[in-house]
Amino acid sequence: MKNELGEYMDEIDFVALDVETANRDVGSICQIGLAAFKGAGLVREWTSLINPEEAFGYFNIRIHGLTAAHVAKAPTLPDVAETLWTWLNRQVVVCHTLFDQRALARGYAKYGLPGLTCRWLDSRHVARRTWTSLDGYSLPVVCRHIGYTFKHHDALEDAKASGALILAAWRETGLPASGWLKDTR
Repeated sequence: MKNELGEYMDEIDFVALDVETANRDVGSICQIGLAAFKGAGLVREWTSLINPEEAFGYFNIRIHGLTAAHVAKAPTLPDVAETLWTWLNRQVVVCHTLFDQRALARGYAKYGLPGLTCRWLDSRHVARRTWTSLDGYSLPVVCRHIGYTFKHHDALEDAKASGALILAAWRETGLPASGWLKDTR
C-alpha cells in the first residue's frame, strides 16, 4: 500500500510505536510516535499530539509533561486512524512492553474503530533474550547499554529508541525483527 508520501510501506522491515497517555485509562492516548526501519536504519518517522477528549491525570503529566492545553487543538484518534492504518496494518510493530498495543486497542475500541492487522513484537522481551545480565530492562537501561541516547517519555523518541534496540539485538544475535517473531512465540 502506498502511503501519503509515496513510499511503499510494504518495503519496511518494522515500525516502532510508542504512545503517551493522559490518565490511568490506557486508551487515553495523547501522543503517538512512529518510526519505520528498513535494513540497518531509520527511514521515516511520524508523530502527533492527540486530543484524548479526556481529563489529564497529575501522575501522567509528571511523566511526559503534556497537558490538556497542549492537545486542545490536536486531532483525535479517529482523525489519525487512516494514517495509523497506512503505517501499521500488516506490519511488524515493535513497542517496549505491550502497553502500547493495549493502549491502541483500547483507544480504537473507545471510538469503535476497526482493529489493525499487524504482528506485535515486544522489544523488552527481545532485550531480555539478547542481554541476559542487565540490571533491569526498562527502555532507558537497555538504551544506556547499547549506547543510544534519547529523551524518554516523548512518544517519537521512545519509538525510535525501541527500534534502535531491535537493530542492536539484530547486530548482536543475527536475528532480525521477523526472526524474533518466530523465536518469541
